[in-house]
Amino acid sequence: MTRDEKKVIIEGLTEKFKETPYFYITDAGGFDVAQVNAFRRVCFEKGVEYKVYKNTLIAKALENLEGDYVKFSEEALKGFSGIVFSKEVGNLPAKLILDFRKKLGKKETRPVFKGAYIDSDVFIGEKNLEMLSTLKSKNELLGDVIGLLLSPAKNLVSALQYGQNTIAGVVKTLSEKE
Repeated sequence: MTRDEKKVIIEGLTEKFKETPYFYITDAGGFDVAQVNAFRRVCFEKGVEYKVYKNTLIAKALENLEGDYVKFSEEALKGFSGIVFSKEVGNLPAKLILDFRKKLGKKETRPVFKGAYIDSDVFIGEKNLEMLSTLKSKNELLGDVIGLLLSPAKNLVSALQYGQNTIAGVVKTLSEKE
């Protein structure tokens, strides 16, 4: 690979990092071609992208970004590295990795989770994968907040319906509730 080719890859990867708020770095070392293709297919079906890059190219692309990625580069960029890019949901790659492992069975730990970047937070190490898979997405959190805000209104509407739409009926219904 020539310097110009490397430069093009680094520039493209830098842009990808800038436009993607969530990315996970995995180690798929030990996978055969069929397993890597199966993982790529699963990622594609779920709307995320999986690509394999050289660690040096990933490190140089991270250097072009604002922020401190030194620790991330030092600890996560070892071995055979693949990146899972997710534009919409931060926990989706973690769920994909865990589901793919279950499909392989026999306590499979591949692809190995090395690290993740989620909304300016860095998570390094396999111990964080389970926690990342349970994170709620922005849309899920908004749904929870809206549900909480609508709860009093729903209670009032149900009290009105139960109390035959009269103030006395509503007061009686609300007083009977605990």
